[in-house]
Amino acid sequence: LKERRNQLAGTLSGGEQQMCAIGRALMANPKLLLIDELSLGLAPVIVDRLIEIVDRIRKEKKTTIFLVEQDVEVALGIADKGYIIETGKITKSGPAKELLEDSYIKTAYLGI
Repeated sequence: LKERRNQLAGTLSGGEQQMCAIGRALMANPKLLLIDELSLGLAPVIVDRLIEIVDRIRKEKKTTIFLVEQDVEVALGIADKGYIIETGKITKSGPAKELLEDSYIKTAYLGI
């Protein structure tokens, strides 16, 4: 975003707007960062970059990240713990690595 610092936030691309929003939130040095649908409407290459950034924030700043994400593989790929919610109810929860290996989740959400 450095090269776009003089540009209005509303004129940035979707991925750049997400990065800008995360950056604004980080200025308050939060202990908890809530991110809703990080990947929605973004190209996979942009999602990959944003996930790297979020994971780096989690590790380097020791910030708790609460990520609500429709892409189960993306969310569980960086999570310590995950919750699967169906029609408003938690149907599965546990360590992210275990959820990624769960046969129900593989079939229902990952198409495996």
